[in-house]
Amino acid sequence: MPLTLYFIPKKAMDKTYWNNRYLNQDTPWDTGSITTPLSRLIDDLTDKEMTILIPGAGPAHEAAYLIQKGFKNVYICDFAEAAIKAVEIAYPNIPTDRLLCEDFFKLDLNVDLIIEQTFFCAMPRSFRQPYVEKVHELLNTGGLLAGLFFAQEFEKDGPPFGGTKAEYLRLFTPYFDVLEMDIAVNSIKPRAGAELFFRMLAL
Repeated sequence: MPLTLYFIPKKAMDKTYWNNRYLNQDTPWDTGSITTPLSRLIDDLTDKEMTILIPGAGPAHEAAYLIQKGFKNVYICDFAEAAIKAVEIAYPNIPTDRLLCEDFFKLDLNVDLIIEQTFFCAMPRSFRQPYVEKVHELLNTGGLLAGLFFAQEFEKDGPPFGGTKAEYLRLFTPYFDVLEMDIAVNSIKPRAGAELFFRMLAL
């Protein structure tokens, strides 16, 4: 399967547009299951009581994997109602009070881990600094932000919006201790060489 770039007009960056994408199952970025870098990340976690947030979760494959592995405090956030409804149907074992159909930037939570997968890249670049500040606000001191960013710019404007390691480091280092940020060695084949796997601790 080739790497699909889901370019969308900027004017479509709103709740109704994304909700319609999920209603129409027009989600080419959905791999159908958790990707290898994130399953390996989760496999290395030991505290089953830690509080975890997945923002812009979409089909929430990561949440399903966490629940399967015995994690008890997993929150899923997406402002597209159709996405949340689909998760509720697909994974009835996820408590409904953990399914947050809300604007990420208005969340009022304190969590130990935020898992990033295709949310950061879906937002216009003007949201990057607010994203950094919001994830820092949501995380407990010493909490972990981990996941995947694109490792390259794209010829066309997005979403998805690409980026570089140097840009991400400039954004995050005032707020986080970057433990690692390197090309993922276990990406799924269509994304091989195109993803940065990162882990960083909130200061």
